[in-house]
Amino acid sequence: MAKAGKAFIFFNCDADKSEASMNVFYNRVVYKDTKTSRKNLWKKVKEEYGAERIQIAAENLQAVELAITEGDPVEASNFIQFGAIRAFECY
Repeated sequence: MAKAGKAFIFFNCDADKSEASMNVFYNRVVYKDTKTSRKNLWKKVKEEYGAERIQIAAENLQAVELAITEGDPVEASNFIQFGAIRAFECY
């Protein structure tokens, strides 16, 4: 069996990040664990931030960008209010 890779999905959600508020039919873009896809995920997060659909403290923007582009994108969720990034296995 092939080794599982990772994929990430950005979700708009409630302040508690409840699973029920994360709608895969609304946030349906899946980002592979590649440099290009991670850049696109960061672009999506910036768009949501710019449109004020999510909140990130200004001093945490760089930490969010680094987590998404170079680290663990799921960790970026710790700095995002009304948004979350989840990881999934893919084959």
